[in-house]
Amino acid sequence: MSKWDEQILVVNRKDLFNNEENHFYGFLPREDEKVKKIVDTFTSYEVKRRGDMEEDNSYKQLIGYAVIKDRNTKEILVYKRLVGGGEARLHGKASVGIGGHMNEVEGKTIYEMLKINAARELFEEVGVSEEYALENLHFIGLINDDKTEVGQVHIGVVYECEVDKSNVVVREDDTLEIKWTTGDDARKEENYESWSDFLKPIM
Repeated sequence: MSKWDEQILVVNRKDLFNNEENHFYGFLPREDEKVKKIVDTFTSYEVKRRGDMEEDNSYKQLIGYAVIKDRNTKEILVYKRLVGGGEARLHGKASVGIGGHMNEVEGKTIYEMLKINAARELFEEVGVSEEYALENLHFIGLINDDKTEVGQVHIGVVYECEVDKSNVVVREDDTLEIKWTTGDDARKEENYESWSDFLKPIM
């Protein structure tokens, strides 16, 4: 199956932002009152074909975005998408978020689905076991960026996950290149995709 035929979770933009009343730009921490209002709309999710949604900004695709930290040193995993990676518009950009599109999981609530999908991505990209990720993924906020072509059709559901970095391995080294760095050094990175730029204050 082509990646464009993948059936993904989306939310109608009008519902998501309550006709733009709850619109925001950048990163909003989970404590912000808008976050609860936006997350509550996730229950009205729909399942749509990814290829169609990439061209339709009346919907936002739900994207998991997990920041990985070493539980001992608190170093942050920074990675670069190589040419073999999935989203061509982000090739060469650095990122602190591991994640991807969400798929429906039968018999689960939308909030369970979000975490299950985020855990799956961690396993597929950097080898963190799904069981471990499900227990250690913590929701920290939302990201939105309507100023870029990619951002206009996506909203980021941001998690933090502390791991033992010795258990992290790049499973697809043709698509990702990783390094561990201190928060100070992570903030100095100048080639981030916009979503990671938004997270600099919390690195």
